[in-house]
Amino acid sequence: MSISELTRSSFQSGISAKQWTELCKLLIERKAQESGEQISSSRQICDSVLALLINYPAEPTLETYLREAVNSALVSRPVFAAAFLQGARSPELHDPTTLDHLCSIVLESHYASGLPPLGSLVSLTDPQPVNIATVQDVLSLYRFSQTVPPSAFHRLPAHATELAVLMLSCVNDVSELSTAQAMVYYGELNEILHSCRPPTDLREALDTYGMSLSLLIGDDAKAAREAQMMHSMQLSLVKEDAVDSKTESNVVPCGMLLQHLVIHRSTEFGSGNDSGAVAMMIAVLRWTGWTPAVYYTQLLLAALVSVSQSTQGVNNDKSFFLWRAFVVGRLPRLISMFEKALEGHSSSDMDWRSAMHIAVTNVLRRTDLVSQCNQLAKLGVSESQDAPNSQERPLTRELLQQLLFCGLIDHSFVVTVDPTIANDGMSRLQAEALEHNANLETYLDSKLAAEASEEDNKALLERINQDVASHAIFAEVVFKRFSGQTSSSGDIEVLSHISKLLYTYDAAMDLVALHVSFTDLLFHALESIHNYDNETVGDPQTAVSQLGDVINFVQLALSRFKILSTTFTKDGRTVSAACLRSADVIYRLDALTGESVNAFSVWFKAIFDSNSEGIDDALLRSTKPEILLNISATLFSRSSQLLNEQKIERDVLHNGVSYFLGRLLNWTLVGVMRALVSEIGRRGYMAPAQLEVLCTLLQSPSCPEVVLRLCAFDVWKLLSNKRVYTIPNAALKANIATSRAVAGRVLGFKDDGNAVEPDPTLSETDMSWLDYPTSSVRSALSDARAQKVPSIDVTRCLASSQPTQFLHMLFSELSRAALGMGLVGVSETEAVRSLATSVLSFPRTWASSSPPLLPLFVHVVVPRLIATVEQQ
Repeated sequence: MSISELTRSSFQSGISAKQWTELCKLLIERKAQESGEQISSSRQICDSVLALLINYPAEPTLETYLREAVNSALVSRPVFAAAFLQGARSPELHDPTTLDHLCSIVLESHYASGLPPLGSLVSLTDPQPVNIATVQDVLSLYRFSQTVPPSAFHRLPAHATELAVLMLSCVNDVSELSTAQAMVYYGELNEILHSCRPPTDLREALDTYGMSLSLLIGDDAKAAREAQMMHSMQLSLVKEDAVDSKTESNVVPCGMLLQHLVIHRSTEFGSGNDSGAVAMMIAVLRWTGWTPAVYYTQLLLAALVSVSQSTQGVNNDKSFFLWRAFVVGRLPRLISMFEKALEGHSSSDMDWRSAMHIAVTNVLRRTDLVSQCNQLAKLGVSESQDAPNSQERPLTRELLQQLLFCGLIDHSFVVTVDPTIANDGMSRLQAEALEHNANLETYLDSKLAAEASEEDNKALLERINQDVASHAIFAEVVFKRFSGQTSSSGDIEVLSHISKLLYTYDAAMDLVALHVSFTDLLFHALESIHNYDNETVGDPQTAVSQLGDVINFVQLALSRFKILSTTFTKDGRTVSAACLRSADVIYRLDALTGESVNAFSVWFKAIFDSNSEGIDDALLRSTKPEILLNISATLFSRSSQLLNEQKIERDVLHNGVSYFLGRLLNWTLVGVMRALVSEIGRRGYMAPAQLEVLCTLLQSPSCPEVVLRLCAFDVWKLLSNKRVYTIPNAALKANIATSRAVAGRVLGFKDDGNAVEPDPTLSETDMSWLDYPTSSVRSALSDARAQKVPSIDVTRCLASSQPTQFLHMLFSELSRAALGMGLVGVSETEAVRSLATSVLSFPRTWASSSPPLLPLFVHVVVPRLIATVEQQ
């Protein structure tokens, strides 16, 4: 007798459930004795009852049989759940009441066990592909339950949803699936999302499951699958894709977020501003509506994609170092602050730690992306000047270490994904600090405060750059030095050392801007300049030279980060950068006011008078640095004009210029050079002395590199104009060509041997500049559709087009892209939508004077579009 025959006979004879289970046990024991082997017949018992339920729907006796079999351990809970869910796929068993009762038995037995779903509903010993197949069975049951009309006799939709949530929580690894299997499961998942509207808890579980499958499939296979699905789903996508495409791998929202944080790192909503950066992260979370696991997965994926798209020393572009510093050194700290900011919100009950574990696991499966990032990191170490002593750590390992340090993942989890991480020792920088019996912060503070050679400074900055764990500490040390300064001589000396490091090495300034509020740093630097008092210092010549380094740093920072603000406020105090902004203004002598009148006459006599004894301490003590900065351009303009009029000797002029090439006054040269460029541009061949002085400054080996960097573009543009070469002096013409080559070298231009470039009304370069908004949007759309991180400089676009013109162009390009989505896929459609949302809604920077784009789009562009449609 078989188990199936025993079950049928027991049911037809009216045998109770308890007696039936005893009979089943006796039959199993007898067969085991006859065969001499242990027989597993749990599945046969389940199938025997389910077969009878086809002919006797919702029969209470048969349901009692199953409940007793599970409670008496004759059938294990995972076996019963798997047998029921597989049987539920059969149309013969599609009686809603029967399925509802069976679903209730599974749920009741699970809750009575007190065990988690993995172990209660799914076997711990079965392979993952088997468990995932069971998950697909429960999703099939859920999809059927959504087609059943509501009834007072069953609660199948609610019970199927509850069981699906529990079963999906058991999926923790899909890597054993083949690509073909994953594509099939991914397709079924998409069909459920497009045909049903799952509740929030089930949607979150489906999002996480779908993300894992999407990452396993890869972009090419997924695109092929989507192309097959699109024809049947096209109509439903119009209503559904805004919600359901969230399970796709879409790095655009988080990619645009990270691009904004890095590119605008010095602004109110940049990486260096804790509250602003966290607000941006929360805004993207709210906008996308992703679950924690999906959000973190997309965030980490976008971070690694951004790193992979960066360059390593190509055409002097070393954006890789900037992105590595942000992704590894700054992003984990921002995520930690992001989680703390969410503690006071309704989402505080979310398990962000588990979400990060899932995200890290998903991202590490992208072996091609991980390998590319690690290869770039390896090249970065090999190019380092300190390479022989550098430790080659994969970028992903450094990221894991920082995530662990910030408390975002557990140590036990880290060891499972990277068992060799415990073998990494401390960095060279940390070892040096330990050798000096100091912590890293104290050690860095002492090194930065001490006078050192250029080679030593470069080596120190190189070690800091390579040691990602030291970046935040370095930035804090710099910020504390600026924020804690007074006007005493010793403090200015330390600020001078640090300022020189910052304006000499771009990487150092970038690290500071990534980790601390750069506007606050500039506030403290400007406050030091304003509070400086030359009368209280012992050696005014040294003190003024040191203050000049601070001024040069502020000038470069304002230019490099395109900061247009004139005032900076902190803690109710306001300082102005007007003295730096107006340093290139040439005043008429009768327009000078206040202290500037006396200062101009005294300094002109001291510098451009053949009988002068030079600059003494009394002169320095009597003049504020801001006043000297204000009159320097006028001093040069006046002396040059006197040479043009032959009222002073050329030697006297050049002797005066030499004072400004020394360290004492070279910090005034930015305003001087810009003023000379402006004056020459206006007067042309009528300003030979100004041209001569400008060339002298440019070609002098004493001219600071920071001054050349700030003025090189204006100089190169001026000296590329044919009008300048109308000067009859042949020697000066040659001097101009040499000076133009100097400016070109600073800008990184190749010397083609041509001293003059054509200057037509509308050159090819101008045309490309005017076409930049359109080409930039098209390039960004192409990147978005290819699941790359797009980058679009909206501020630069608005510099060459009006805001409404730009918005109309943007909408036109978006429409053209949308028309091409018919055979592409959901993820590409969502990527384009994400790009448009980012462009319209991300906060603008102080480098832009145009109004916010979103209100303009809603109130100006949209009504015009509607009117156009109505006319058509």
